[in-house]
Amino acid sequence: MNLIHRIEHWGDAHHPRWMDAVRIVLGIIIFAKGVSFIADTDSVARLLENTHFQLSIWSAVHYIAFAHLVGGIFIALGLVTRVAIAFQLPILFGAVFFVNITNGFSFLNSEFWFSLLVLLLLIVFFIVGSGRYSLDHEMRRPGNKRWF
Repeated sequence: MNLIHRIEHWGDAHHPRWMDAVRIVLGIIIFAKGVSFIADTDSVARLLENTHFQLSIWSAVHYIAFAHLVGGIFIALGLVTRVAIAFQLPILFGAVFFVNITNGFSFLNSEFWFSLLVLLLLIVFFIVGSGRYSLDHEMRRPGNKRWF
C-alpha cells in the first residue's frame, strides 16, 4: 500500500461528521469568492499587478476565478475533493504570502486572517479527505464503479 492510500485510509477512519459541514461551508465560501472575482476582474488584476507577478495577469485572473468556481462546487459536493483542493492550494498560498502580506500581519488585516484560515482548512481537508457525506464516499460504496 503506497503513501497516498495510507493517508486516504487514515483520513477516512478519523473523520468526524461535523467536519463534513465545515467542508461544505468552505466550498460555498470559495465558490462565492470566485463569483466576486468574476464580478470585478479589474480589482483582481490590480491586486496581482501589485505583487509583480511575472506571468500574464489575465491568465492568472481567469485561472483563479475558474478554480474557485469549479473547485468550490467540487469541495462542497465532496467530488474529487483532494484534486479540487490541489488546484486551490497555490492560489491561497499566493494570497496569504504574496498578496495579503503587503498589508502586514496586524489584527486589522482581516483579509489576511481569512485567507490564512481558508488555507489551513484546505490543508486539513487535503489530508483527511471529504468524509462520509460526500460524492466521493458514495462512489466508493460496494457495487459502485470507481471512475477516477
